[in-house]
Amino acid sequence: MAPTDDRPAAVLLDAGGVFVLPDPDRILGALTRAECPVGRELLADAHYRAAARFGTHLDVEAGWNEAWLGYLQTYVEECGVPEDRREEAHRHLDSEFADAGLWVDPVPGSGPGLEALAATGVRLGIVSNADGMMAQRLAQLELCQVGPGLGVTIGCVVDSGNVGVMKPDPRIFQAALDLLGLESDQVWYVGDMPAIDVVGARRAGIRPFLMDPLGLHLDADYDRVPSLAALAELVAAAGGGSSR
Repeated sequence: MAPTDDRPAAVLLDAGGVFVLPDPDRILGALTRAECPVGRELLADAHYRAAARFGTHLDVEAGWNEAWLGYLQTYVEECGVPEDRREEAHRHLDSEFADAGLWVDPVPGSGPGLEALAATGVRLGIVSNADGMMAQRLAQLELCQVGPGLGVTIGCVVDSGNVGVMKPDPRIFQAALDLLGLESDQVWYVGDMPAIDVVGARRAGIRPFLMDPLGLHLDADYDRVPSLAALAELVAAAGGGSSR
């Protein structure tokens, strides 16, 4: 986690890997159907290790299928599926991951972390590649919502399923900036996949931070945080530079 002298006016956040992970019951059900049951405790780490395959060197827009295959291969391996059962596991998991509704398992500590981030006084928003339903899911989980509700109040939810462009296309970030009435140099963005989130934020002129709870990106040329609580500490400690 790198120090900074510039306090942001707003922090934009990804949903997957920051607030929600794949539903463990659906994942375990798929793997049981594939006759390769695994331990529930492996699933969260498997996502972050698979997400690390999306390095900033990848052009996901030109080679999405290959990049996503790499994610699934690593996910299956990190779940502990025996080598001779991995092809069958893929067959059952593919349909689960094709449904954006899979991402509903709250990341531990994400709720209190978001509350700590909101307490710093920065404005907040979501930018997610999803199916147009991410705002409803986050509200149902009582994590956050635009306007009053049971979660943290945020300024916007920009979902690719609604706006028609996906990260790393900078236009999805610009949509959030327009809603908040801010310039790119006033904002930080936090996501979990370098090729999508770091690359996309950089294209939009926004400072990227990678959610890296396992410390998998120690040699990266971008900032990393292990949790939203750690990010809140970084914001609170930052100077006044960009919060105009």
